[in-house]
Amino acid sequence: MSRLSSQISESAEKVNSFIEKVVDIESEPQPLYRASRQIIDAGGKRLRPFIVLKSCKLVEGREEDAIPTAAALELLHTFTLIHDDIMDQDEKRRGVPTVHTQWGVPIAIVAGDLLFAKVYETITKYTDTKHVTPKRILQVLKEISEATITLCEGQTRDMMFESKETVSEEEYLEMIIGKTAALFETSARCGGILGGATKSQVEHLGEFGRYSGIAFQVIDDVLALTADEKVLKKPVGNDIREGKRTLIVVYALEKASKSQRKTILETLRNKDASPERIRETIELIDSLGAIDYAKEVAEKYIERAKEALASFPASEDREDLISLSDLIFARQH
Repeated sequence: MSRLSSQISESAEKVNSFIEKVVDIESEPQPLYRASRQIIDAGGKRLRPFIVLKSCKLVEGREEDAIPTAAALELLHTFTLIHDDIMDQDEKRRGVPTVHTQWGVPIAIVAGDLLFAKVYETITKYTDTKHVTPKRILQVLKEISEATITLCEGQTRDMMFESKETVSEEEYLEMIIGKTAALFETSARCGGILGGATKSQVEHLGEFGRYSGIAFQVIDDVLALTADEKVLKKPVGNDIREGKRTLIVVYALEKASKSQRKTILETLRNKDASPERIRETIELIDSLGAIDYAKEVAEKYIERAKEALASFPASEDREDLISLSDLIFARQH
């Protein structure tokens, strides 16, 4: 196991143990708490908590001071996934049934709401005020509140784009900065704040998180069309069936001939499209160079993420964050 893999595993173990304490599946009513933990217990990369902890240590803060916030941001991420699955009517997440599929939509909605409330309880109840000042805690809460608003705006743009025939690359980037990158950025900024970072350091950490998050979503879009379904643990091609205006689709529609554009648009958001039709559409999109273009864009943002860390002194923690950005680009699921 590489150093990075070992570090991510150790971080995930600490955060998972903390989450088990704050979202106890033995609490009543049990269906609510078990539903809330379903996606969490199914696994996940825990990259956002890892960024919180590493950013805190990068500025010479104490890792234990950041664990409640790291856990809280994973709860916030999970809350968005539960509601996202309801909106997209997805049936699988991380290889298990989605929360609404197993527990029903009403319980799934309330389970997401519970996790959202737990975000704030976790930070205010468990952050050690002997080492973290109330001012810093308040700043973290402000960061998370603002990120959640940005996330809701990004998610709404994503849904609105599904019914638009034309979406620009700039509009797509604005959407994913909200939908995905906001939580990466907030994770890095909060880690820095908890570790006592200067204002400038917090800004640089935020840039690292934002650019990493953009690259993460672009690669996510690539994997949604190209990954091994068994590795991805959800159906490949769903983005096409749901009409998602990913960077890949935006680029393909721009480069397509009139007949090719017609073919792509006829498949987009066609819930009844056969697997063969989806596969043919993906092959057409690929032939237009869209997937390669998306990878180039992701690589550009990874380089920008690394540059954002250049002002920090060399350390293992900085190298771990740089390695994480490489992992984001190279991942297979």
